[in-house]
Amino acid sequence: MFESLKNKLKSLIREIATKELNEENLAEAAEKLRLTLIENDVALPVAFEIVDNLVSSLKGLRIGRTEDVYRVVLKNLRETLYKMLTSTPQIDLIEEAKKRKEQGKVFVIMFVGPNGHGKTLTVAKIANIMLKNGLSVVLACSDTFRAGAEEQLEVHASRLGVKAIKHKYGADPAAVAYDTVMHAKSRGINCVLIDTAGRLQTDRGLMDELRKIAHVTKPDLKILVVDALTGNDAYDMAVKFNEAVSIDAAILTKVDADVKGGAAISIAAVTNKPILYLGVGQGYDDLQPFNAKWLIDKILPLD
Repeated sequence: MFESLKNKLKSLIREIATKELNEENLAEAAEKLRLTLIENDVALPVAFEIVDNLVSSLKGLRIGRTEDVYRVVLKNLRETLYKMLTSTPQIDLIEEAKKRKEQGKVFVIMFVGPNGHGKTLTVAKIANIMLKNGLSVVLACSDTFRAGAEEQLEVHASRLGVKAIKHKYGADPAAVAYDTVMHAKSRGINCVLIDTAGRLQTDRGLMDELRKIAHVTKPDLKILVVDALTGNDAYDMAVKFNEAVSIDAAILTKVDADVKGGAAISIAAVTNKPILYLGVGQGYDDLQPFNAKWLIDKILPLD
């Protein structure tokens, strides 16, 4: 996991450590670092931001031995990435849901993202977390577009022992979501999880549909679900979905695969919103709370 980025960054840092940290050497190292980040799925604007921040922190440093230089560069790059990944406070879904419960309100989460990125399974995983924390859940089948979408969500609902509200295929997704919220309110159910149709971020009509769902349900959170294997496209996806519905957080899926690590950095940087979880498998328990230090330790270990 993240082996490519880890190995290339450590090699590059060691190369930098053999040279004097003057303007010329820093400029050369900066260009190599930018290319390394871009090759490992960090979006171009984000790569520039990371490198500019690192170079700024290194300019004018007076360091002795080569190993000291290595440690200083490593430390500064780790700090640059950490600040980027923790620029906004983390959101505790369970805490937020329990607050709404105490207020006698339904906690509504709307999930958005491209098709094939694991959004429906992620909805089921979040439902599983809610149930394990003593919260009741109902699922909204607001993907009335993709064949088999409702059946897929119903299978998850059945396995978890919860209800899934659906209409006929081709029905108004916003109406399904609204009916699910009303169902939860009338029956004292704590959480509504809305599964929406996957779509390309360039599909204006489907983005308008998302806005309508958000308008009628007024979700407490809108969560972007993105496949970690997406690479540089993750940046554009995050920009477009954030513009469409103003996302509150993100979940990265398929992190257990051989990913390069850049997608998490890019999404956090462009949206300025927290990453809540990392999907690390196909089971309902395979959802790992996001931890910036854990990710940085994987990419840039101190040893």
